[in-house]
Amino acid sequence: MKLLIVNCSPVKNGATAEMVNLIRGYAAAAGNTVKCVCIDDFDIKFCRGCRQCHITANCFQADDTKKLMAQYIWADKIVSVSPSYWAGVPGQFKAFIDRCTPWSNTHEPHAAIPRGKYGYVIALRTGSKMAECQKIMDSIEHFYGHLEIKPGGRLGLCAVESKEDVADRTEEIKSFCEEYILA
Repeated sequence: MKLLIVNCSPVKNGATAEMVNLIRGYAAAAGNTVKCVCIDDFDIKFCRGCRQCHITANCFQADDTKKLMAQYIWADKIVSVSPSYWAGVPGQFKAFIDRCTPWSNTHEPHAAIPRGKYGYVIALRTGSKMAECQKIMDSIEHFYGHLEIKPGGRLGLCAVESKEDVADRTEEIKSFCEEYILA
């Protein structure tokens, strides 16, 4: 199985990255081919709202959106790991979502990724209320839906402020991986 793990945070060495590394380890140990990417490794420009892609199924802007989408096309399963930035996904990842309109099934023609992919979401936040994680998970699953990626499972984790806090959650993350991602 080819697994893509996306660090939706622009922070390459924080709690989100620590979770990505844990998932990578579990998935590789189970015999999967794993690629990990961080949204900060890509230059993604903001959508201009011109709707040209509704006509051409392509965006006129030259940036790394197609490079990142190539990873989605490669993968059988995609795991998006996102922190909460004011009750939403980080702006860098939201910009990527917006730029994926050429691949969205909301208009014809549209570029399409191969069918049969599954998407998983892990959302984390520093506070104690799960509602914020729910918003993030709903947002990413909505994105998956427009790319025709089937939602495969979700996990919300509260009270995660630093990568040291992730150490207390490893069993929870491992169980989620075993039950959903690696099943």
